[in-house]
Amino acid sequence: QVQLVESGGGLVQPGGSLRLSCAASGSIFRFVTMGWYRQAPGKQRELVAEITSGGRTNYKDSVQGRFTISRDNAKNTVYLQMSSLNPEDTAVYYCNARPQGVLQGRGFWGQGTQVTVSS
Repeated sequence: QVQLVESGGGLVQPGGSLRLSCAASGSIFRFVTMGWYRQAPGKQRELVAEITSGGRTNYKDSVQGRFTISRDNAKNTVYLQMSSLNPEDTAVYYCNARPQGVLQGRGFWGQGTQVTVSS
């Protein structure tokens, strides 16, 4: 079992930056793929970025070069640094922990944190 708690969301102006954090409980953190998903009103939840236990990353095309996912295994924490934010990035952002063998989009979820990009 893995419990996830996100923080760092909020209101930011277009072009601004935010850093999301996700603290995980449990000793298996270093063995799981961690990801950030988002869900905008009326839309399906989508993968934003993932990082494997070995540090390989994968990004949604529209955030490539603007967002950076990283993890600190000593702190059981994964981060999402977001820059050059635009209104299309507005969504609830969810942290995900995916143990080996679990399909993308499955696994453990946090409660979500709201990110609003608006002037």
